[in-house]
Amino acid sequence: MEVPERITPPFALEDFEEIIDVRSPSEFAEDHIPGALNLPVLSDEERHEVGLLNAVSPFEARRLGATLITKNIHHHLATTLANRTATYDPLIYCWRGNLRSNSMAVILRAIGWRSRVIEGGYKAWRKWLMNDLENTISPDKPELIVLGGFTGCGKTRLLKILERQGAQILNLEGLANHRGSILGNEPNSPQPGQKAFESQLWNAFRKFDPSRPVFTEAESNRIGRLQCPPSLWRRLSEGRVILVDLPLKERITLLAEDYQHFITDPQSLKETLNGLRRLRGHDQVDRWHQQIDSKDWPAFLESILSEHYDLAYRLPGSEDSVYPEPSQTLEIPSASAADFEKAAAELISQRPFK
Repeated sequence: MEVPERITPPFALEDFEEIIDVRSPSEFAEDHIPGALNLPVLSDEERHEVGLLNAVSPFEARRLGATLITKNIHHHLATTLANRTATYDPLIYCWRGNLRSNSMAVILRAIGWRSRVIEGGYKAWRKWLMNDLENTISPDKPELIVLGGFTGCGKTRLLKILERQGAQILNLEGLANHRGSILGNEPNSPQPGQKAFESQLWNAFRKFDPSRPVFTEAESNRIGRLQCPPSLWRRLSEGRVILVDLPLKERITLLAEDYQHFITDPQSLKETLNGLRRLRGHDQVDRWHQQIDSKDWPAFLESILSEHYDLAYRLPGSEDSVYPEPSQTLEIPSASAADFEKAAAELISQRPFK
């Protein structure tokens, strides 16, 4: 039987019709090569069972492992891979590029498909990516245009509209699945792990056209529990800053829309706000609780903005901010979709950003 070809990073992801990650679902969830398809040859439970048996009898563990792997590959061939053509040429990897990926690759090659295996598996890929991440993010191009402004001024909303209008964007809060504040957790949707976040950053930067600017949002060096890589933090601090300005009344409108999940789950909101007692004091947090209990949402939203978020904001160009002084202020008169569409078009049309 033909031995699978083995390749070593770096390689172009686009050179392969499909990339198959045969690790268990929990390994895949922690991180994987961008765009990879998870076809586990051992489930988490099966992998644990084989590991326990290996401590008692390596031979029996290998026999059980072979049985389970064969069963699972048969399932994938009968379902996910059932319609692949004769020219199918996937790239396959597991943790170290040994038993699991080789087992899948040998069977696929026996069918006639040109399956290849990553030498060293995910472990080798991860090591290479971390070295390349610095090179991918660090160069001067593409230029970063950083949107600054108070919480609730619609920076993320503006980014999404910029993207729809054809601009390049880096949505860090989207990649981190977090709004970057104490109320920033997305409901029923955890943040990715640090490794997965870094893989997504690498994948985003490699796709950018270096001749065109990338719009992004001013963030701290932590987004929720995720850390910005040093190279990205340097690039952000060197970017050109545009200050987005939206009237307080309109910020309240946007905040009510963006944090609707807290309004529908006030107890969760109150528990989250308890984390601000040391910073803002018991009296202030108690007032917020009272406003929540009475469903006085306009008063609460105005207060959380003026008595917490605005106090914590570090104006770009100030001594306590890593960001340079804004090159301009973009004034958006209202939270309406039309005004945000107009603001995005204005940014794109400016000659320095074309």
